[in-house]
Amino acid sequence: MLSLLAVAALAGSGLAYADADDEAWTAQCVKDNKDEGAKPDVVLKYCQCMVNEMDSNDSRSVTQFEKANPKTMKMCERKAGWK
Repeated sequence: MLSLLAVAALAGSGLAYADADDEAWTAQCVKDNKDEGAKPDVVLKYCQCMVNEMDSNDSRSVTQFEKANPKTMKMCERKAGWK
């Protein structure tokens, strides 16, 4: 259900993804972070930011990318309003 909400939110946000792979990574990120204490819209914005920061040829998960890029993670947290 949450992934359906993420897709619906993406469609309504006006953001265009380069491909379905980005959507899949975003949905997985939302799923992975749903219990981290932030509201669903904040988690979605955070995940969109992280996926957008990743190179399109990067095969790592968002979680792996977070661990390797803590400054990017903090920047996306700020952009998303994660508290």
